[in-house]
Amino acid sequence: MTELLDIENSTALTAYLLDRGRIGWRESVEIRCLAGGVSNRTVLVRRGDGEAWVLKQALPKLRVQVDWFSDPDRNHHEATGMRWLGQLAPPGSIPRLVFEDRTQHLLAMEAVPDPHENWKTILLGGHVDPARIGQFAELLGTIHRRSAERSDELTDVFGDRQYFESLRLEPYYGYAAQQLTDAADFLHRLIAGTRQIRRTLVHGDYSPKNILLCGPRMVLVDHEVIHWGDPAFDLGFSLTHLLSKAHFLPECREQFAAAARQYWSDYLAQWGEAALPDGLETMAVRHTLGCLLARVAGRSPLEYLDEAHRARQRDAVVALMQRMPNTVDELTVDFIKRLAYRPRRDNLNEL
Repeated sequence: MTELLDIENSTALTAYLLDRGRIGWRESVEIRCLAGGVSNRTVLVRRGDGEAWVLKQALPKLRVQVDWFSDPDRNHHEATGMRWLGQLAPPGSIPRLVFEDRTQHLLAMEAVPDPHENWKTILLGGHVDPARIGQFAELLGTIHRRSAERSDELTDVFGDRQYFESLRLEPYYGYAAQQLTDAADFLHRLIAGTRQIRRTLVHGDYSPKNILLCGPRMVLVDHEVIHWGDPAFDLGFSLTHLLSKAHFLPECREQFAAAARQYWSDYLAQWGEAALPDGLETMAVRHTLGCLLARVAGRSPLEYLDEAHRARQRDAVVALMQRMPNTVDELTVDFIKRLAYRPRRDNLNEL
């Protein structure tokens, strides 16, 4: 068995790139580890001629407090996703794949040019730009609509959903169901319903942390959970980030609530005259509730919410699960109202 390279070891990575002919023997190379998600080693390689790559290497055990495992072969699933997303997404929004190495479970992509900013950081600073919200909606809506139009080509390519199961359904919904009996039935039904829906390409990690802003461009990264499935998951996953920031930043609560409503409206507009998937809004509401709960009670809680925030969000979401809103707008309004109300834990079943 080939010994697995540690790409965070700059000496070992330089030797690997030389051996594979990816850099020249006399070429100066800058290597820098990047802070990123919990599931990969991520390194920036800047070559002497100015070309820059980001290398990602999937980890078999994710960097979280609880045990969480996933097959590192998912990097090559992501590489396939990058090739297709480059055709489906708006121009300039997906980095170009440079190479992949199946033996080392790594891929290299073009680095987003400097200067660029991470959108999550900007949002956490309380800066909510409606134009960027519109771009965020356009990017997702375009991927969903164009993939639906090419379903004959894509269904089989992305039919394997093992990484969605191991990185989303189990650690988000399944684990949260184990922790909270009041929500277990809702979450188990949501899991079962999601497994039955196969309508569009689903990114699976559509979040502000995976959006880099480079001038007017919005660039989407991290595609390892991509699969053919329920587009409402992407909506719920992304709406959760806007609503959780509304929770975290009370002084910006109304701006984030307005952003959530705009995001949904602008997303719908991307479908144009194409038929919306049946039951899309109902499932979007369900996935938003599921993800709002998972990000405070699942295997990967939002790091910016402290225990008091998490308790308040758990209470609000469990109550809404038992009296579910009908629309995304209703959900947004009801969730914001619930943030100001703390029911007693022993009365949750009565709500």
